[in-house]
Amino acid sequence: MTKNKHVQIRNKHITRKRLISAVGSLLAREGFNGLGVNAVAREANVDKVLIYRYFGGLSGLISAYGKEGDFWPSALELAGGDLQTFARCSLSEKLSRLGHNFIKALKKRPVTCEIMIWEMTERNELTIELETIRENSMIEFYQMFLLTRDNEQDLQTVVTLIGAAISYLVLRSRNIDLYGGLDLSSDAGWQRLEKAIEVIIQGTIGND
Repeated sequence: MTKNKHVQIRNKHITRKRLISAVGSLLAREGFNGLGVNAVAREANVDKVLIYRYFGGLSGLISAYGKEGDFWPSALELAGGDLQTFARCSLSEKLSRLGHNFIKALKKRPVTCEIMIWEMTERNELTIELETIRENSMIEFYQMFLLTRDNEQDLQTVVTLIGAAISYLVLRSRNIDLYGGLDLSSDAGWQRLEKAIEVIIQGTIGND
């Protein structure tokens, strides 16, 4: 491969990353109404034609952001960094670890949290694109590690309720300190929440 070819590939990689990063910055700052080809190109300081060349348009760029831009935690992150160890855990231990890791993953993604807040008031093809990526990611994780034939409980609904509660409280903690008397601004408050999640899991499925 020639030197010029290497340079072209490197430049393309750098430009793609800049455009993907620009999407996250714009969404967090202005929401989906402020997102457009021209706005993203300005944010990334590149020619807008590159959005079409590299992604096929704004929808493709949004999809790339959802999949490549650290928008949503990977299966590896949700499993705590070791898929094999996670797979060997009991079902109740998997759910407890998932709850802990999901809280940690969301709290370290302020841009994702801002985007999720915007999604509550804006509904369009771009919000649906990111929503689909999140849904598919969580369903794949559930099918990989949590789906069992023996459990009689509607486990998917339990996981959904716990995930929804975590999402809501993480998002609310960005604007308030207390919720139901629980201090969302402190580690102690979140530790209490994690213990409560464990109680719910134990009460639902026991020590499976």
